[in-house]
Amino acid sequence: MSNPTSGVVADLTTLRRAIEQGEENTLVSLYQDYAELRIVDKTRPPSKPMVLTGKTAIAEYYHDICGRALTHQVEEAVTGSAGLAFTEACRYPDGTRVLSANVLTLRDGKIARHTLVQAWDE
Repeated sequence: MSNPTSGVVADLTTLRRAIEQGEENTLVSLYQDYAELRIVDKTRPPSKPMVLTGKTAIAEYYHDICGRALTHQVEEAVTGSAGLAFTEACRYPDGTRVLSANVLTLRDGKIARHTLVQAWDE
């Protein structure tokens, strides 16, 4: 049986919909099998970022994120032949906000490298 999202290309429209609707399977399908997701924030500084390598590790990350009671909104976004960049505003039910800046490098229509820098209310 084929995966219905296996042919999905990482374009801004698909990415925005998947993020804002919490479409975990679609999000994971946008990554290359060997992709790298690097996350920098207060607890994971630039010298020691969290680095997730491969689709399995990235799928676990999205399973956690999509399982939370968060709203997600893609805000400013730019696209180019080599990648995408956007900001994402999130909000927890208690009002806590998270803002992230994302830069994605594409290869063959899929995400090969994703750098995410985030900050949240304390």
